[in-house]
Amino acid sequence: QVQLVESGGGLVEAGGSLRLSCVASASVRSFSTYTMGWFRQAPGKEREFVGGIRWGAAYTNYVDSVKGRFTISRDNAKNTVYLQMNSLKPEDTAVYFCAARSGVMVTTQDYDYWGQGTQVTVSS
Repeated sequence: QVQLVESGGGLVEAGGSLRLSCVASASVRSFSTYTMGWFRQAPGKEREFVGGIRWGAAYTNYVDSVKGRFTISRDNAKNTVYLQMNSLKPEDTAVYFCAARSGVMVTTQDYDYWGQGTQVTVSS
């Protein structure tokens, strides 16, 4: 069982930045084998894939709406994955979730473990 805990959310003005963190309660060895994903869910909308990072960190993938603004990275020694969000827009307002899966990266919600989420609010 893996527990994921997100942090770093908050209120920011449009154009600002936030960095979200997700810490996994897994052994360092097993965490390094997981594909990690970030998702978000805005009020009244379905949860959507934001981006993901493969276990080796050599491959990342992002939804088109955040490309060039968001960056995912991971520190396997710290069991942590990050989501750096720059040039934030009001439409980025959502609850952000991290997720982990054993296997290749997918953009669906087919992940094995989920965090509780952290709220990001971008004011105009």
